[in-house]
Amino acid sequence: MKLPLIRQIQRTSSVAEIEAAIKVLENISETPSLKDEEVDVIGELISNFCGALEVHQLIAEGMPEKDAANTFMKKVIGSIDRVTA
Repeated sequence: MKLPLIRQIQRTSSVAEIEAAIKVLENISETPSLKDEEVDVIGELISNFCGALEVHQLIAEGMPEKDAANTFMKKVIGSIDRVTA
């Protein structure tokens, strides 16, 4: 996940647009002729869009944008730390 990309998506897209993009990417990822590398790229894009959705939600709950983005990334890093521990 890339925080600058998540911020860009969150700032320039509505929740409905992000959800639609995720749905399209999920459908594309099921194409049998895709190579593993292509599926990996699509998966990374989906992760970034999902991150933008979560940042949107935190902002809607009253958190400032910067704090929302940082809170989301701390959550991601924390989950990675639990997996590798």
